[in-house]
Amino acid sequence: MLELFVSGSEKNSGKTFVTAGLAATMQSLGYSTCVYKPVQTGAIEKNGFIQAPDLAVVKFIDPYIKTYFSYLLKNDAIPLISAELEKISINKEVILQDYASIRRDFECTLVDGTMGLATPLADDFLEQDLVKMLQLPVLLIVSPTENSVNNTLANINQAVKSGVKIRGVIINDCPEVIHDLNIKSMPKLIEKYTDTKILGVMPHVENLKDINPNDLISNVLTGIDIESVFDVKIAKLEL
Repeated sequence: MLELFVSGSEKNSGKTFVTAGLAATMQSLGYSTCVYKPVQTGAIEKNGFIQAPDLAVVKFIDPYIKTYFSYLLKNDAIPLISAELEKISINKEVILQDYASIRRDFECTLVDGTMGLATPLADDFLEQDLVKMLQLPVLLIVSPTENSVNNTLANINQAVKSGVKIRGVIINDCPEVIHDLNIKSMPKLIEKYTDTKILGVMPHVENLKDINPNDLISNVLTGIDIESVFDVKIAKLEL
């Protein structure tokens, strides 16, 4: 069984976009795949229904991928604040039980995080605590244009210090032509100062709504080391 927690180094890292791409790719390779988002904030109302926007991205890329959530909150603040505003208590035992039930039915399960590993979900319960509770390795998504080098290094090292297992880093939304030396140096600096491997680079996409799902899968297969991401040998990739 392939299981992975996908987290962003900061809010606008493109975590959900990469999650959708990975899920669609694994599904295309023959793995029954689902995406579970324990806590979704910023829920939107559409056609009389409340939708989880991050899971809607996954469905847009591949409508056959099963998606699940435990908490759907309308406010777009951090989960702890959003839940308080809606007078809801986020219970880690509910998340644990939901995840245990969901994962049994799939060969590949991706857990989509919130705004970063240090994000408070409830009192004395950060996203990194959730990761450790679920006993999952973390794939960290970093945007070189949105996330500074120093914050990225600090986030990775703090996560490792707290006991989180970082499987690797994906550099997402990378410009085709890079003039900024900070952006150009980010992959090398991450590997040098965090002992964490860069497992792939995803290109900049001008408008996510216009992307062709097949093109996204192609970008994942050419730009990401899928076998290292999931720590598995994939027969189809060896052909």
